[in-house]
Parts: sequence; C-alpha cells; structure tokens
Amino acid sequence: MKIQGKHIVVTGAAGGIGRALVERFVAEGARAVVAADYDLAGARATAEAAGASVTARKFDAGAEADVQDLVRFANETNGRIDVFFSNAGVTGPVGGPLETSNEDWDSLWRIHVMAHVWAARAVLPQMREAGEGYLLNTASAAGLLTQPSALPYTVTKHAAVALAEWLAITYGGEGIRVSCVCPQAVRTQMLVAAMGQSEGASDVVAAAGLIDPEDVARTVVEGMAEERLLILPHPEVAQRMAFKGTDHEGWLADLRAKI
Repeated sequence: MKIQGKHIVVTGAAGGIGRALVERFVAEGARAVVAADYDLAGARATAEAAGASVTARKFDAGAEADVQDLVRFANETNGRIDVFFSNAGVTGPVGGPLETSNEDWDSLWRIHVMAHVWAARAVLPQMREAGEGYLLNTASAAGLLTQPSALPYTVTKHAAVALAEWLAITYGGEGIRVSCVCPQAVRTQMLVAAMGQSEGASDVVAAAGLIDPEDVARTVVEGMAEERLLILPHPEVAQRMAFKGTDHEGWLADLRAKI
C-alpha cells in the first residue's frame, strides 16, 4: 500500500514510535491523520508539529467505548479510514506469576490485545464493504521471542502477534492487509521507564541495538509498501526466530544462561 492520499488513524501518538509514525505518514503524503493518545496534550503537540492534516484526539486504548468513539470521530472528520494503526502500549510490571497481580494482567491484556480486537471490530465493516483497508498492530520482538524479565508483557505481545496472523489469514482474501510491527529496543520514554524497573536492563538494551523511533517509522512504510505481515525494524530478530525454530531447546538454554 502507498501512503499518499490515505486517511490514517494512529494510537499512542503523543510520543515515541507513534509520533514518528504520524510525522512520517504526513511526509509520505497522507490525506489526513488522526493522532490519538491518552495524553491529549502530547497528541496535540504531535498534531501541531506534523501539520494541518493531523487532528488530535484523546483516547484510552484499554476501553472499547473509546476505540469505537475514535473510529466514529475519524469517519466524521475525514471520511472512511484506510489505515488503522493500533500502536498504543505500556511496559507493565516486571516479574512472573508470583510478582504480578490480576489487575496488572487485566490492564496489559486490554491495551496489548483487546485494543487490537476492538479496532478490528470497529473498522472491518467499512473496510470489507470497500474491499480494501489496512490494519497495523504494534507488538514487540518479545511477542516473537520473549522478554524474561516481564511475563505479562511477553504473553500479551505473543497474543498480539497471533491475532495479526489470524486477521491476515481470515480477511486477506477480501483485500484487507495486516501488519504486525515487532521492534526490540527503541529510544523512547517507554524504554527509559522499562530500564528503570529492571536491574541490568541497560546491558540488555545495548546488546539488542538501540534505534530511534524514526527508524521504526521508515521500516513501517517500507513494510506497508510490500504488505508484509511481520515488520521487523531490528533484522537480528529474524535470526533469533530462525534459531528458535530450528533449535528450540538450544534457544531456551541460551536465554537461561543470560538470566
């Protein structure tokens, strides 16, 4: 898909990857962009910096009513949605079943999984009627591999990848394109917060290869042009996936040795 002339909704747009995506879509010639975020002031700053074609909207990814309201607002403001980029995410707590509460699990499940489900539920009818459309979800390399320090983050990101695969299989024949963006370490405030929660996180980030949000946005546009399901801003993720697929026990042992 080419970006030029498209109406695009981006959630989690107040900063980081979301803000870089909005700016890149405008630079690529998008007709209109809605920048949605729980941080309305941040979303407005993104809109002001990106240009007149961008509209800010307050949005809570953990509430289905907000997803429905966002879609209604975008339709009323700019017409049919061509691309819905469900990008909002949170770090969540570190630890496993002993350290994380039911409330932690519920929050991450809503934001990392159900937000994508609700977005698809809200926009698929208009996309299927038009015979085209694009659903993009931001997951994480943790959804393809794992993040040993954070069980809820890892599990919900795995679910996000599985959801994208299912949507691509089920609706691809109707002209609906699906992509799942799975970065590793990206220089954002979210990463800074995660590093502050986990001892030794700086070493992990350094080993992963730190990139900028603008690098992710560039890779996303390239991936959309090719309509790839998996968009991997860090090429080494594909290598680790291959290792996991061909030597699963070796992959597990390698991770255990790094804990």
